Amino acid sequence: MENNLLVVHGGGPSAVLNASLYGVIKEARNYGIKHIYGAKGGSEGVLKEAFWKLENLSEEEMERMLQTPGSAIGTSRFALTEEDYQRMLEIFEKFRIRYVLLNGGNGTMDTCGKLHKLCKEKKIRVIGIPKTVDNDIAVTDHTPGFGSAARFLAEAVREIGADVRSLPIHVCIVEAMGRNAGWLTGASALAREQKGDAPHLIYLPERPFDEEEFLKDVERLHREKGGVVVVASEGLRDKEGKPIVPLLFSSGRAEYFGDVGSYLAELVIRRLGIKARSEKPGLIGRTSICNRSETDIEEAIRAGREAVKAALAGKSGEMVGLFRKNTEGYEVEFRTIPIEKVMLYEKKMPEKYIDTRGNDVTEEYTAWCRPLIGGKLPEMLVLGENIKGGKQQ
Repeated sequence: MENNLLVVHGGGPSAVLNASLYGVIKEARNYGIKHIYGAKGGSEGVLKEAFWKLENLSEEEMERMLQTPGSAIGTSRFALTEEDYQRMLEIFEKFRIRYVLLNGGNGTMDTCGKLHKLCKEKKIRVIGIPKTVDNDIAVTDHTPGFGSAARFLAEAVREIGADVRSLPIHVCIVEAMGRNAGWLTGASALAREQKGDAPHLIYLPERPFDEEEFLKDVERLHREKGGVVVVASEGLRDKEGKPIVPLLFSSGRAEYFGDVGSYLAELVIRRLGIKARSEKPGLIGRTSICNRSETDIEEAIRAGREAVKAALAGKSGEMVGLFRKNTEGYEVEFRTIPIEKVMLYEKKMPEKYIDTRGNDVTEEYTAWCRPLIGGKLPEMLVLGENIKGGKQQ
């Protein structure tokens, strides 16, 4: 069998998904691999035998890949059947594919595990590359894609905070992605430069959401500050475990609920009589490259390279993981993780990262998260109380 390699993207895109693809291609060129295939549109593209040939991309095209958000080869949330898996194996053999790299989140790692079991006897090696802005893949310290999304949200909330501080007359609810895990929502705390800065309240899906407590906190802060910024996870649930907004649509594993931000803003208006609005940095929050984390880019490239190395070293049924070294400062190492440890398992925020009242994160969480956003956010001017009447006292 020829040593052909196939890359498959799965699930939602990110700001650095193409950086991992870049790493795969760069590393694969160091070995005697004849064709580097990219599945057009994820697993569905595999079943259609629709492949990009990536081995001959020019250096200019490779550099443009690094500057392109989303997925250059396309991705999907296609639900595979048992027959589909069997068909994939036939296609791998037809195209003489020996190495299969699947780049995605929890669902993609489940696909990775199932393919590994099927391909084992044929000696086709299957490796997972982590990717999710939700940061909810088990075992690995964090995932490529998270750092850039965290940086985007933190800077957006800092800028929203400056707006609300300038005209302190309303409550602004910012809805964050992350599904059932609060990692990304919590990253908004990095927006703060000093005590009292936005966000003033942070609500994570790991804790039951209490509407009455929320309204009391908002009312108190509005009296004190005039303007209030709240960051709320899209996955908030009440004490009975029910989403606080209704389910609108579902497809496979994906469920789409009403807007938490809009719901909470309307609640503030209706119950407190306070002007409120909502913001939802959805797709732009996960794929924007205007202010990506340099750390995230570098780690995404490395994850792609390490996946190729693992496959060529004979490994299969494993995912590339990132682990912090026990050293001063921030440094990671890459090791592979048995795929059965990450298949469809959601990693949620541990209690040590959530404050006792459940409406903020701890300093331990911000210390964990800060290195991932790749440097300081732009600093903003806030005039002190000692400046009055145009003269410094």
